[in-house]
Amino acid sequence: MTPALDVIFLEPHAEQLRRLLSDGKGVEMAAYMQFGVAQIGLDPWSGMSRMRLVSHDLVHIIDDEKISASSVHVSWNTGGYMRLLSESLSSDFVPGIVHTHPSSHAFFSQQDDINEAELARTAAIKGTRGLASIVLGEDGSVKARIWLPQDGVVDAHTVQAVGGRFMRWPTADARSLEASHLERQSRLFGTGFNPLVSTLRMAVVGCGGTGSAVAMLLARLGVGHLLLIDNDIIEKTNLNRVHGSRRADTERATPKIDIIEREIMLADLGVHVIKHRGWVNDPAMRDSLKACDFVFGCTDDHSGRIMLNRLAYFYGIPVIDVGLRMMASSAGAGHDINGRVTTLSPGRPCLLCGKVVSAKRAADEDLKRIDPVEHEKRKREAYVVDSNDPAPAVVTFTTEMACVAVNEMLAALVGFHGDDGMEPTRSRRFHACDDRFLSVTQAETCPICVSSRFWGRADVEPFLDMIGT
Repeated sequence: MTPALDVIFLEPHAEQLRRLLSDGKGVEMAAYMQFGVAQIGLDPWSGMSRMRLVSHDLVHIIDDEKISASSVHVSWNTGGYMRLLSESLSSDFVPGIVHTHPSSHAFFSQQDDINEAELARTAAIKGTRGLASIVLGEDGSVKARIWLPQDGVVDAHTVQAVGGRFMRWPTADARSLEASHLERQSRLFGTGFNPLVSTLRMAVVGCGGTGSAVAMLLARLGVGHLLLIDNDIIEKTNLNRVHGSRRADTERATPKIDIIEREIMLADLGVHVIKHRGWVNDPAMRDSLKACDFVFGCTDDHSGRIMLNRLAYFYGIPVIDVGLRMMASSAGAGHDINGRVTTLSPGRPCLLCGKVVSAKRAADEDLKRIDPVEHEKRKREAYVVDSNDPAPAVVTFTTEMACVAVNEMLAALVGFHGDDGMEPTRSRRFHACDDRFLSVTQAETCPICVSSRFWGRADVEPFLDMIGT
């Protein structure tokens, strides 16, 4: 069966596409693109296969190869196209062509069908995985499709641009009717907001104090598809902050994901919940994560956060990472209560550059899971760090940071606090009653957020180019 197709433009490439349209000054323009490919064998919500094309690069057609252009046509010779096919084949990318409609909406004309069929035949002979085609309309509309060697033409099910802002063009599965319980929020964000949110797929990684609040907030906002990932059962010490938890759950050793699913189902808000009890790095979770539109990182696990950090850049899936540090007062020094929300996407600093996660701690956590005997041995020898002292936790602070995180997602969707959308890093100092917007310096040698080598790379072996995965 032919998979559903999504096309994702990373923010730097989306901006280049916007300039391509404006620079034409009423004349059609064209360019080449390269796309990484995310093959999703099983979308957890639909049960169907899915293909996602993620933009990796945009290549301008050089002047010497342009033949002619007008308000209704553009043509060029195929020298650059053959180079594109060779480069795509060697790097396992899907090549793409993009052209503009400067005086109309986006659509594929009969002439496009004829021309692209020949270009696609050449791509198939060359051995590429297909040929993507994108049309940009003057009115902001976008159309996309792929010519597959065996399955013919597949129209994109969704087309979206991701970064500080998130733009999705209307899709087939948008709900045609407004949910009555969401009418009040459409009064603020407009009638298109609720149908958009209903189509989104979101993951919450870590379902403790912060994650449980995030999941409940997303359900109340009308998010249509929710993935919950956590390996823990509820304990008595969790009752002060895990939303929906009950004392009886501790007696039954109920998994946290089951509690959250139960509460969302009881609310009957139309949310399709998928859950996974386990570690986010579990290979069985890859299809589910790759199918998401946003991921909320609500775990203090360094290994898992490093994986999510790379996921954002490889797959063009915005990751919103939440952290809290609470320190009790001592000797009259006062409390130190800090919350942080970092938003990750290509063009923005990553968690490693922000010194939010530690590669050493991540390696120690991996060792503890894979070889607990060796981990204990190294701990005794002081080669690993493993503190069993529980950190302070207060529900008001965890819930407030969950609200900050979800509000950043809303900023991506509607830009309510500025056209740039999500803040890269927001720090809330509860004890000082202020918010700070941190400017993180990217390490010059960081291969993830400074170099564009892995941006939109999607599927590679090993997964996310991480040794041992």
